[in-house]
Amino acid sequence: MTAALTITGIDVSRVGRRIVHDVTASAMVGQWLGVIGANGSGKTTLLRAIAGRLPITAGSCAIFGRESAADRDARARTIGFAPPIEHFPAALRLGSLLELAGDPLEVQEQRNRGLWEALGIGALLDIPAAECSSGMRQRAALAMAFARPCRIVILDEPFNWLDPVAAFDVRAVLARLVADGLVLITALHDLTTLCGFCDSGIVMAKGRISLTLDRAMLHAGRNDAARFESDLVAALR
Repeated sequence: MTAALTITGIDVSRVGRRIVHDVTASAMVGQWLGVIGANGSGKTTLLRAIAGRLPITAGSCAIFGRESAADRDARARTIGFAPPIEHFPAALRLGSLLELAGDPLEVQEQRNRGLWEALGIGALLDIPAAECSSGMRQRAALAMAFARPCRIVILDEPFNWLDPVAAFDVRAVLARLVADGLVLITALHDLTTLCGFCDSGIVMAKGRISLTLDRAMLHAGRNDAARFESDLVAALR
């Protein structure tokens, strides 16, 4: 199995303070890696750094074997990423934001038809961001992560703000994309998604990995959810 992304001993600092400490992990082709952690555990900072939205202070980040720790632009070009919904320019239509993020809309719609249908993107294109609910913005942000063809996509808590039907449909589409070879990395608070869809996972606590989850551990979590949750909460503390 081919490693698409390998991070080794990476540190990430923000405003002079180290947030992520000595994190080592890998994501394989055609696999879904879940990142779970309490608020303030460093998971969002870690994912933003991998995706090129923040600098990596120390360590190695290899994308398909090419070292990219010192090249934020290369990471940002290579990895799809859903932007924070609170940063959407208020006056722009969601369709304009999608076009700014990648290919022309008709190209995106054709390539990402299943995802667009699950998210209901077609009905949102002409609405200014200022008039959108958080759920509508979240749908657009997820679509923006796929606005360019990328083999690796990072989503930070993608099911926040989605209603149960949309969350169910989007999970199913993402699982199909992973089965077709996508490398998907998601920060999660949802143990159902972690155990039911992810192939591997890492647990973050105080900026470090406190537990690594392999396929066997996640499978065991599906069979004994209460024990898995108890072990996971212990690692989160």
